[in-house]
Amino acid sequence: MANIISDETIEYVGILAKLELSDEQKEQAKQDMGNMLDYIDRLNELDTTGVEPMSHVFPVQNVFREDVVSNGDTREQLLSNAPAQKDGMFMVPKTFE
Repeated sequence: MANIISDETIEYVGILAKLELSDEQKEQAKQDMGNMLDYIDRLNELDTTGVEPMSHVFPVQNVFREDVVSNGDTREQLLSNAPAQKDGMFMVPKTFE
């Protein structure tokens, strides 16, 4: 194990994250990243034979419903509120010439 993170890697991650790190913070980040990689190595050692891959911890089902029109065609009712209309559409002032 013992994942060693280089100074260049910390510099690069700092640039990507747009962070200015002090030398003390860089050392702490190196140690933290090394610990994370060590933990991932430990997880890779686990025997996962017979374990089905999953994308979510809980069983999730598709919750989409059928698309059904419920309010019908109310164009005339909507246009009755318009100050001006033409050919079944709202008329608005020109915004540019």
